[in-house]
Amino acid sequence: MKNIFWTLLFLGGGIFAQTGDFTVDALVDPKKQDPVITVGGVNADIQGFTNEAIQMAVDALPPEGGTVKINPGEFRMKAPVRLRSDMKLVGSGPETILKRIDGYHSKYIIDADFGELKVTVEDPSGFETGMSIQVTDDHNSSCWDVTTGVITDIVDNVLYFDTYLIRDYDCEQNGMVTNAGSCVSAMEIRNVHISGFTIDGNKENNDPLDGCNGGGIAIIKSKDITVENVHVRDFNGEGITWQITENITVRNCEISGCTNMGLHPGSGSPKSLITGNNSHHNEVGLFICWRVQHSLVENNQFHHNADCGISTGHKDSDVIFDNNHIYNNGGDGVFFRGEDSKNSPHRNTFINNTVENNGRKDGMYGFAIYGNAEDIVLKNNIIRDTEQGTQKAGIFIDKNTPPVTLENNNISGHSLGKVIHKE
Repeated sequence: MKNIFWTLLFLGGGIFAQTGDFTVDALVDPKKQDPVITVGGVNADIQGFTNEAIQMAVDALPPEGGTVKINPGEFRMKAPVRLRSDMKLVGSGPETILKRIDGYHSKYIIDADFGELKVTVEDPSGFETGMSIQVTDDHNSSCWDVTTGVITDIVDNVLYFDTYLIRDYDCEQNGMVTNAGSCVSAMEIRNVHISGFTIDGNKENNDPLDGCNGGGIAIIKSKDITVENVHVRDFNGEGITWQITENITVRNCEISGCTNMGLHPGSGSPKSLITGNNSHHNEVGLFICWRVQHSLVENNQFHHNADCGISTGHKDSDVIFDNNHIYNNGGDGVFFRGEDSKNSPHRNTFINNTVENNGRKDGMYGFAIYGNAEDIVLKNNIIRDTEQGTQKAGIFIDKNTPPVTLENNNISGHSLGKVIHKE
């Protein structure tokens, strides 16, 4: 009897194991429809064609999240759409256009001090509530010295905004307030999907936007964000920037005509996936900034950028670059910025890439490896010049650089040779 008991128990467990992985359908938790709020046009839930209309939809989503669907049309963007966690922002394809309004700027006439929520400007006439702003002076004009925010009130010539000033700004040092801002902002959030629209930066009519704080799409202090099938064009600043992030995917996007970096991961952004993108006619195609580690860059095109196709440097270690086409850039195809051994981009691997016809501005190299990066591998790459001889050498290695592993690369057409070392 005892043996029969254990046999039945074993068989019962086996039956349970075979059926225990089926999907439970609303047995305990109620099944809920994913809420979708549409924006733009008379048949939409929210009819407007402005950033305020899109923001209203974002804010109307329930706590568990949902989808904001943007209909075709041109949307007037005077400030970024500020996303929230657990949501999707989905356009209707290239015909959904988020376009920056014309820029405006004014000097401020009283020093703007750390911690203030206001600034007194010379001419407030071009500002309006709900508009993005950027505060700078000559000593505080880039990255983490720049304050950005949104105007909450205007009284006479005083602008009030929603972000504490992060520096002491001096009106005598060309202190300036502009309305430069992103189109889409993901700040301190997670689990977000952004897809299916065009961003028009209207760069001819806008002041520059600092790239550590904003861009066409700006992702800051966030994780588990995907951007795909988005075209960012003609932004006076950076196309897509992500800073202090984890698990960011940028897939099948086009970034073109931006005055700064096309793609800019940095400030500690491990586990980035950059795949299937076309970054061209920007200043730099892909600028890998500080501490971008354990990441993958694959199947992208970086071409016709004014400077280099790819730049990497400070602690940007353990990154794989696979099957990218890097061509016709003004500077080097791939540029390793000079760093000391403690801070160099160690253990980066370039495999199956085509690097050709770069150096069109100053006559540069396919790969220019400066600094003290260790364990760099270049394998199975095509590195060539087939046009005007602007890519002077396939690979340049600085005099202090540790040995670089070169394996089965096809290097041809360079006036100074395949591989040259600085003595």
